[in-house]
Amino acid sequence: MNKILLFLISLTSLASFSQKKFAQLDHELPTANEYRTASGAPGHKYYQQKADYKMSITIDDKTQKLSGNEIITYTNNSPDKLTYLWLQLDQNLFADSSDSKKIEVEKMEDFKSVGDIRKKMFYYDGGFKIESITTIGGQKMRYFINKTMMRIDIDKPLLPGASISFQIKWWYNINDRIAVGGRSGYEYFEDEDNYLYTLAQFFPRMCVYNDVTGWQNKQFLGRGEFTLPFGDYEVSITVPSDHIVGATGECQNYKSVLSSEQLKRLELAKKATQPVFIVNQAEAEKTEKDKASKTKTWIYKAYNVRDFAFATSRKFIWDAQNQPIGNKNVLCMSYYPKEGNPLWEKYSTKLVAHTIKTYSKYSTDYTYPVAISVHAKWIGMEYPMICFNGGRPEADGTYTEGEKYGMWGVIIHEVGHNFFPMIINSDERQWTWMDEGLNTFVQYLTEQEWERNYPSRRGPAHLIADYMRGDKKFISPIMTNSESIFQFGNNAYGKPATALNILRETVMGRELFDFAFKTYCERWKFKHPTPADFFRSMEDASAVDLDWFWRGWFYGTDNVDISLDDVKWFQLNTQNPDIEKAFLKDQKNKSDVHIGVDRNKKEIKETVNEKDATIDDFYGKRDIYKVDFLDRKEFEEFKEKLDPKDQELLNAKKQFYEIQFSNIGGLVMPLILEFTFVNGTKKVIRVPVEIWRQYEDRVSKVFIFDDEISSVRLDPFLETADTDLDNNSWPRVEFPSRYQLFKQQQSKENPMQREKRLLNGN
Repeated sequence: MNKILLFLISLTSLASFSQKKFAQLDHELPTANEYRTASGAPGHKYYQQKADYKMSITIDDKTQKLSGNEIITYTNNSPDKLTYLWLQLDQNLFADSSDSKKIEVEKMEDFKSVGDIRKKMFYYDGGFKIESITTIGGQKMRYFINKTMMRIDIDKPLLPGASISFQIKWWYNINDRIAVGGRSGYEYFEDEDNYLYTLAQFFPRMCVYNDVTGWQNKQFLGRGEFTLPFGDYEVSITVPSDHIVGATGECQNYKSVLSSEQLKRLELAKKATQPVFIVNQAEAEKTEKDKASKTKTWIYKAYNVRDFAFATSRKFIWDAQNQPIGNKNVLCMSYYPKEGNPLWEKYSTKLVAHTIKTYSKYSTDYTYPVAISVHAKWIGMEYPMICFNGGRPEADGTYTEGEKYGMWGVIIHEVGHNFFPMIINSDERQWTWMDEGLNTFVQYLTEQEWERNYPSRRGPAHLIADYMRGDKKFISPIMTNSESIFQFGNNAYGKPATALNILRETVMGRELFDFAFKTYCERWKFKHPTPADFFRSMEDASAVDLDWFWRGWFYGTDNVDISLDDVKWFQLNTQNPDIEKAFLKDQKNKSDVHIGVDRNKKEIKETVNEKDATIDDFYGKRDIYKVDFLDRKEFEEFKEKLDPKDQELLNAKKQFYEIQFSNIGGLVMPLILEFTFVNGTKKVIRVPVEIWRQYEDRVSKVFIFDDEISSVRLDPFLETADTDLDNNSWPRVEFPSRYQLFKQQQSKENPMQREKRLLNGN
């Protein structure tokens, strides 16, 4: 009775335990409704707000001050009455009272140089200076600033379907990106007393209001990026008259800000398949020396975008080319100072064109008219139609291979952000992985189509293994708010990108994955998706139950470590005495071969039964391996009763292997096995992940072959992110342990500089 009871308890415990990994995500995901369906698509009552902006911006190049005046028209498409509006004041991150400075965990050991201390003590009068907020008629409006958020109280509720317009005047001191940091700001070139401005988050912007969060007014602490509604923009930008301006949208007055020669080149670029200079390096170098004192105003318009950014400098070289996408033409452009060459004139615009073409194939068509890459030192940041990218050669024009790949990667990544989140508009403030992870995944696909065997930093499964085997105290689930993540790059970029790559290559296959991924992108282009919408869409469009995968990879911190524990070899008993007794005799002889047998033959001259013939009885004299008449008769009788197909199977000499696996890391994955046979041939067998559905810690599987195997390898193509390869083989194969070399002294010259020296005989 006790044994039966214990058995029942163990089964109950097993059933409860197995629910953890293969249970559906119903309790974790929000309930589907009329706004967001259970299939992952927008519901029939889905809505989103609209925010339109008309702005006038002035840059004071002497004081590095930005002044602005904007009219915001906000349309309430929700079913709710709104009694106040929330806006984002992201520049307040740089205010002296900013929470981001107060909450930073610090130790004295973090300050490794005087420069680190100077940066901490650096004072900068940052943050928005709001001069006024009024109705269009000029009446003052009540508002309250809470750090990086501002609430505007409206006199009467904004009803469903209604709009409200109001005006804000403000200014702020533009931050020095090199001294202060930040996603935008200016870079100062001391030798020539010139500035290069890459400006974003420069205006008070509406928060998102939707069915999931209401107002998304979570404070901006620096890491969690931006959540914004779509709208139309008209922006007038006044800068020194010798500046070149690149911005979100299309310029409306090129004829008044460009020369006739520049206009002619621009028209050529619109049809070109290779980059055409609108402003070349010689012209840019002349302009940066002969500074103008007057100003010009550039006017840009952009439709159905979630944000606006621009770059301006007299240092800009400017080139462009056309890239067809679907039935539209996209003007791909790059703006960069001479310090970016020769890398930038050779690669930037071509990379822009390649990126929007490849991303359009895997996600949704790029529908905007332009795509821009701007060069600035130590930066990588994205906005609609424009992004700011690093990758600067040495002063002599040489660069390392790492610098080149770094520049390629950042341009592909930041241009790719046009799709995630500029078009497929996820909530970056809450879920960094929904834009960074998805974008890094498609970045990997794009890199591989740019150069064969491109050394991508993220994407392939084995590249995430070191992170996943690390100390769990410093690893967060992917489904963690942006501000609370440990190891931000691995968590928000690397792991989700790897997870999607594993889905594509191993779990779902490319055809199913690509269809489902594109379905998600098409469903949610120019809308606000959530994680649940992504998870549900991927399953809905593929008929693959992936709840176990989301649970393990996105909600947990387990790692993949599946051990190939044991291999047992079996052959069928043919019942043929000539075969089976010979086999038993051979096995006995093999089992007797040990060190004592050899030594006893030499040291024991004669045993008792060898001396005394009366010792052995019937059993001592019997040869158990001898085949007699009765053995053969019984075999014939056995064959007469046997089905011919069974007889054929018994004679087929099939080899049976029972292989046992244990799940050490906790994260279940499919079993990919490569069998090598004695004759030298190989065979790969893939066992679906559901083998773990009832027994999550240990499973076994029987494999039947015609030939004898010599070895087995688990995860032979490094596609599951297994963190311990030493237990993946039978017989055991020891792989070199991973260790770090002490940092070696690096040469002060890069390979290109050395080659120059070699050619010059130095």
